[in-house]
Amino acid sequence: MVHERVDARFTASTVEVFFKNRRVAGHARLTGRGRYATRVEHMPRAHRAHAEWTPSRLIAWAEQTGPATGRFVAGLLERPHPEQGYRACLGLMRLGREQGADRLEAACQRAESLRSYRFRTVEHILKHQQDRLPLDEPPARPALTHENLRGARYYEEVYADPAHD
Repeated sequence: MVHERVDARFTASTVEVFFKNRRVAGHARLTGRGRYATRVEHMPRAHRAHAEWTPSRLIAWAEQTGPATGRFVAGLLERPHPEQGYRACLGLMRLGREQGADRLEAACQRAESLRSYRFRTVEHILKHQQDRLPLDEPPARPALTHENLRGARYYEEVYADPAHD
């Protein structure tokens, strides 16, 4: 029934779909922005595999790789609809197979230190081998010098002066 024209009927509590005047689907109607209801049997085959996953199952898989990966996946799934993060989690699994568990764990640890719970962050860290850099050293910041920059010492001196009040 892909690419076929269907009719839909909406009531206050249901949504019904008809194909050639025959009811082929019915759903409870959800009100409110961004709410949806999908039956597993109505999903494409590729999407059904995602429906078998749960946040706890994905986190348990990630914790087998390492504690940072487990925390990263938990952070990735922390959203109103955790299902939206499943694809990213499956991408992490693929990266783990390709790059190895140790590198994935190190990349998740670095992404966590950046507070960036996004698949692309981990992918970028691995691609540029930033997972192999030590985490202890903060990146060197260039010294900022300019005649209009006063720094903390200026304010300590100005406000320590009783004549300033």
